[in-house]
Amino acid sequence: MRDILRRGFDRVERGLDRLFGADWNPLGQLGPLGWFLFWIVAATGIYLFIFFDTGVTAAYDSVAWLSRDHWWHAGLARSLHRYASDMMVVVMFVHLVREWAMDRYRGKRWFSWVSGVPLIWFVYLSGITGYWLIWDKLAQYVALTTTELLDSLGIFAEPIARNFLAPDTLSGRFFTLMVFLHIAIPLLLLLLMWIHIQRITEARTSPPRGLALITLVGLVFASLALPANLEAPADLATVPQRVGLDWFVLSLYPVIESVPPGVIWAGVLVFTVLLVGLPWMPPRRESGAAQVFLDFCNGCTRCAEDCPYAAITMVPRTDDLPFSHQAEVDPARCVACGICMGSCPSSSPFRRSGDLVTGIDLPERPLATLRAEVIEAGAALSGPGRVLTLGCAHAASATPVPGRVVLPCVAMAPPALIDFIISRGLADGVAVAGCAARDCYNRLGMAWTEARFSRERDPQLRRRVPRERLLTVWAGPSEGARLAEELAAFGNRLSSLGPYENIRPIDADEVAHAEATARRAGGAGQ
Repeated sequence: MRDILRRGFDRVERGLDRLFGADWNPLGQLGPLGWFLFWIVAATGIYLFIFFDTGVTAAYDSVAWLSRDHWWHAGLARSLHRYASDMMVVVMFVHLVREWAMDRYRGKRWFSWVSGVPLIWFVYLSGITGYWLIWDKLAQYVALTTTELLDSLGIFAEPIARNFLAPDTLSGRFFTLMVFLHIAIPLLLLLLMWIHIQRITEARTSPPRGLALITLVGLVFASLALPANLEAPADLATVPQRVGLDWFVLSLYPVIESVPPGVIWAGVLVFTVLLVGLPWMPPRRESGAAQVFLDFCNGCTRCAEDCPYAAITMVPRTDDLPFSHQAEVDPARCVACGICMGSCPSSSPFRRSGDLVTGIDLPERPLATLRAEVIEAGAALSGPGRVLTLGCAHAASATPVPGRVVLPCVAMAPPALIDFIISRGLADGVAVAGCAARDCYNRLGMAWTEARFSRERDPQLRRRVPRERLLTVWAGPSEGARLAEELAAFGNRLSSLGPYENIRPIDADEVAHAEATARRAGGAGQ
């Protein structure tokens, strides 16, 4: 089910790539879009508060006045406020389903998922309290239905629904309370949103400017074309018969009316517990956390800067080497993506004496094992135009085939490994095939890989590596055909180039040493 949904998302996103480009793809920017919509709702809410008046009749009159007499600014702001809130609900649920489909919620990534569950209810509470403030027929319906549901809990000294049974039972203090709640709940929502991203390095909280502009213009156009509706004023002497629901925020209200309150509360509890427990149903089997080897760590901070999950921090040195700091890995946060290994300056596969140990390594997939896998993959290639592919386990290149080494993230491969493959004649060229350009499974792997290859980020790809013998392909799970086409075309180009001239062939002794080192490294990591 998850794989089908993931491929479905991938196909839809490919279509959106053609419309918006990879960087502006809305499905690749759901998190930043959620933040952007929140700020639109907050800004328009603050502006509307200038014109809003509290009171049994004053609340409705002020909303009617700003909607009709001042439609061109305050009325527009009210419609923007409503449609941005609706869109935030849509973005929130699509984001939730997409993260589940991409399997980015289990294991060490549970925190972002679990901290996101309360956001759902706070978004709904913000919307519901906002509708109460208008005090039209819809607000009366929402107030009656909500208070009757709350009264079913039996926690109040007197039923609060009584306040809405007759005109003389409601006072202006009710609207003061609603204003307070409608301000306090979004502030708590903002706090929860901040907590939600605390285990993410370089979290994106704003979409690209072009996509933000398109979103804002679209919301403004919708607000002008279909202004937010205003029902007749609330009348507690009558019961609302027909109201126009906001199906994004108030879609559960018809269900609340027709289902016993106990069933509703049980459903809310089961839904919440189920969402919170999903990361452990079933739990993910993850590789061991990265390990630091102090003899090869000089405290350069590259691994800490490149880690997408804030799993590495720099702490004071604990040995006698003349460096001030060392890397320290938090096993509770490390997802074993290997990006840190690719960032370490001591991750050089060219070492021929002693064991191949780097400053930070994966115990179950150390650099020594990776070097041996690359040598084995190169031995499986033959003929002109030999392409050795370093693939991502979450992309179109996830399937192991001869001549391909599949990694948890392509940024796990240090740039020196590209140099090693080409200069030692293991292949005529190297293809690095990672996730789709719009969204890396490990967030920053694609960006760091490109920056290293373009010599914009350490460790840099050496200038001596011929760029015409290096190909990067960013292809999602459903783009296997495109990957195959690009690899075939690359192989043809390599055939026309001929063999690389500056080859220093790997000899039998070096192969034997690499295999022995890999065996020792693998045994040490178990």
